[in-house]
Amino acid sequence: MNTWLKRALWAAVVLALAAGVGRAYLARQAKAKDAQAAAAQLKAPVAFELASQDTVTARDGTLVQSIAVSGTVKATQTAVLKARVAGEIQGLTAREGDRVKAGQVMARVDTTEYSARVQQARQQAQAAAAQVDIARRSLDNNQALVAQGFISKTALDTSLANLDAAQANHRAALAAQDIAQKALVDTALRSPISGQVAARLVQNGERVGVDARVLELVDLSALELEAALPPKDAARVSVGQTASVQVEGLEQPVPARVVRISPSAQAGNRAVMTYLKLDATPGLRHGLFADGRVAVGQRTGVLVPANAVRNDKPQPYVQQVLRDTAGTRVVHTPVQVLAQGLTDGADNTATALATGIANNSILISGRAGFIQENTAVTLPGASAAATLPATKP
Repeated sequence: MNTWLKRALWAAVVLALAAGVGRAYLARQAKAKDAQAAAAQLKAPVAFELASQDTVTARDGTLVQSIAVSGTVKATQTAVLKARVAGEIQGLTAREGDRVKAGQVMARVDTTEYSARVQQARQQAQAAAAQVDIARRSLDNNQALVAQGFISKTALDTSLANLDAAQANHRAALAAQDIAQKALVDTALRSPISGQVAARLVQNGERVGVDARVLELVDLSALELEAALPPKDAARVSVGQTASVQVEGLEQPVPARVVRISPSAQAGNRAVMTYLKLDATPGLRHGLFADGRVAVGQRTGVLVPANAVRNDKPQPYVQQVLRDTAGTRVVHTPVQVLAQGLTDGADNTATALATGIANNSILISGRAGFIQENTAVTLPGASAAATLPATKP
């Protein structure tokens, strides 16, 4: 019995050792497989998962070429009401924002002095007229006396000269009367245009001199944008071209049209003044700042967002997503940018007209940044991947 027990114990010990060795071997084999799998996974290429906003599609379309403009909104009709004669302002009731009509009396200069001058000039004209009558009667008498031989021809000539002098004095008095009458009329300050009061510069009772500014008037029925263009842009602008202008304070852009272009450049900066008529829009004001773009032409072709074209290589290129036997990957496709502008529609993003890529090509957006060429990628949806070309164009 003792021998059998010893053998059984030894057998159990051997079996336990064999089982432990087997388990250790199997565990080691599993770790080796896991290590090999991890190493293979590290060696496998990393596929970038692209979001929907990381990709754009090249589309056939129309590119609207435009030129940026900016400047000040101005009324085509403005006026400054000035005093034509010196004196005290009376009857000025208009305030900023009040509407006025052309020819409306806005204020008066005190007429006391000018009425007296008219009366003085009128009396002087009457006195001169009386002198003319006296000189004419004297001439008639002298002509009769000369005919009878009582006086010489020289006395007759003197009478004729006196009449001429009296008539000249009368005409001068009438002219002085007209001048005094005009000064009296000029005491009434009348609006030269219909519009609104933009500024009131004096108050009632204030004494003003000749050409003193009293009121500033603007007519908001016709407004235009005055923009200074550099020569290279001015050469592409012509009368009749349309534009879209964003005026500060207004939410929606205002349609505009080029109506005038200055025939000469400014001496200081060589800029060419261009004037765009703005459509009547509530909220437009004289003096507001505005900027916009003038459409100068259209071109059709393959359009891509301008930020998708990269320029960190000698030739511009786009990051295109292609699918071939190696899988879905990114390739750098050289392109030639023919023009830049805006798309023909509501989308006002900057767009480039390019050659070297086909319609419906999937491109990497500029916001996604640089991706190394031949990097494997996954697209956000199967539908987008289905539009990929099978080979590189």
